[in-house]
Amino acid sequence: MKAIGNLLFAVLCLLVPSFAGAQTEVMAWGNMTGVRVDGELMEFESSLRVAERGWSSVEATGKERQFRPLYIRDGQKQTVKTAIDRIRFEQTVNDLSKGNVAVSLTMISDTSKAVEGVYFALDIPAKRYDNGSVRIGSSETALAILTEGDKVKKLSGNRIIIEGTGRKLQLDFASSVTAFLRKEAGNAATLYIQLASASVRKGQTERLNFTLQTTGEINNRPATIAIHTDKPGRLFAGLGGNFRLQNPQVDPKIIDYCLDNLRVAWGRVELPWRIWQPEENSDPIADARAGRLDERVTNAMKMAQRLAAKGMPVIVSAWFPPAWAIEGDPASYVRHGGVQAFRLDADKQQQIYKSLTDYLVYLKEEYGVEATAYSFNESDLGIDVLHTPQEHAAFIKGLGAEMAARGLATKMLLGDNSDATTYDFILPGMNDPEAQKYIAAVSFHSWRGCDDETLRKWGDAARRLNVPLIVGEGSTDAAAHTYPMIFAESTFALYEINLYIRICAISQPVSILQWQLTSDYSILWGDGVYGSTGALRPTQRFWNLKQLASTPEGSFSLPFDCNQEDVNCAAFGNKARGEYTLHVVNNGAAREAVVTGLPPTLSRIKVYGTDSNAGMKELPDVKAENGTVRLNLPAMSFVSLMAAEK
Repeated sequence: MKAIGNLLFAVLCLLVPSFAGAQTEVMAWGNMTGVRVDGELMEFESSLRVAERGWSSVEATGKERQFRPLYIRDGQKQTVKTAIDRIRFEQTVNDLSKGNVAVSLTMISDTSKAVEGVYFALDIPAKRYDNGSVRIGSSETALAILTEGDKVKKLSGNRIIIEGTGRKLQLDFASSVTAFLRKEAGNAATLYIQLASASVRKGQTERLNFTLQTTGEINNRPATIAIHTDKPGRLFAGLGGNFRLQNPQVDPKIIDYCLDNLRVAWGRVELPWRIWQPEENSDPIADARAGRLDERVTNAMKMAQRLAAKGMPVIVSAWFPPAWAIEGDPASYVRHGGVQAFRLDADKQQQIYKSLTDYLVYLKEEYGVEATAYSFNESDLGIDVLHTPQEHAAFIKGLGAEMAARGLATKMLLGDNSDATTYDFILPGMNDPEAQKYIAAVSFHSWRGCDDETLRKWGDAARRLNVPLIVGEGSTDAAAHTYPMIFAESTFALYEINLYIRICAISQPVSILQWQLTSDYSILWGDGVYGSTGALRPTQRFWNLKQLASTPEGSFSLPFDCNQEDVNCAAFGNKARGEYTLHVVNNGAAREAVVTGLPPTLSRIKVYGTDSNAGMKELPDVKAENGTVRLNLPAMSFVSLMAAEK
């Protein structure tokens, strides 16, 4: 057993990136979230901040807070250009060696204004530093004495040392800086390093150059994972995908590649409602049969047909309503950050029900596709139809009844929410017995706020209604298409697969539908995708998804216990077929894993691994003895064990 384990470890080590030094996690908006040393994340979070006079407000860089930041990687250098209120920033982070990072920051103001200050800020996490200290120059402050809102006086120096439990950060500046600590919610403290103060003037330029060294304990303690095969949960059909067609030049080759190389279990396509029936008094079915169907509608229907021909359930969702269905003048609606929030005309509900149902009837009669479910995309937020929770429940009943009366088996998605955090949006529909009759599944999108408690709520809602849970759009950053170079980053890939594995374990969805399996948010690179060059090729994200998609069809979620918080797992099994799968994301340093609870009849188990250097690499089989397997997990990797009784 030990010899086999050592062999596996040697092979898995081939997955680890060859660069043995630091790997700084830089978000596309500029925040550093830590530095990895031997795979271990030495965590903190930096940001750029502009504080108004008297600290009346503070605007900081963050996810979806700035307009189209630019992210670029060049070798070990990561550069982000962004702005806050007409103050521009360019930050370059250069990984030098193990635990050693160089940061170069430039601020240029395009305006003159009075401010409290412009800062480079560093959130010091409470988990590691609550009882730690910060030394600025010759002055040392114990973090435990700070209370919320306190601000320690400004100090100067060219070295700052932050020490905590098993962690140390040292910042060395090219010249003396002015800095102070401020106690803020959720952190041991926030370190503010001043770039400008009192006021800024148009054309003012400030620079900050420093090195950041991180050291600390490496957690390589073994992970013990106990699977409970005797308590199967909900069915996991497999990975799904969104196929909303937007780029006729690039989409086809991406779709072909994904459908040829992934097992896709569920599909979601667009109903181009605005061009299906642009005029209220027209007959769209008659127009279609007379050959007057817009090519974009035809292509959307053909996409649905292609997915249905592969045997997958198809969800049909609408984004843009026609002008006649909108309350008031459509031109009066102003788009803010992608949100149009059209209100439907309450006096035209029956016409709206008929128009949408006409589409679904025509799709069934002419293309042989009976949609499993219909939804308005993210109607909680208004992308692009806006409903209140009560209107959402009423629409489920109204359209559901119309579809049933027209002989369709198609039902409605409850939710299809923009985020997991807007859970309350589904409550009126969930609690309405009349609406329940027309609910095919509960659905949310995974862009933000997927904490464990919230994920449990969504799983519980689906169980209460006894319908499947679907993640209608899966990924982690809705704005990522504006800085697409991030799609090739290993950090982005790791965050995404972590989220999916957590969702599978906690919410037990029937499917997570990737946004998208087209060129939009592409999991492939090259051949013109977002301007990339070279041959079309899979990214680490593709291989992560392929590995998850390889979970055998008809698998049930299995409960498990794991003793390491930086190891995420999802387990599946089908006792009738004797098939078992364990997906493991190791977010830290290389470590051993001991898996127990597998059926004692299993002997050898296939193992696959993905990281920044290898995609779903088939590794030597491991031997199971009495339901126990030992193997080694490389740092920052996604490893899957797949077993079948013979």
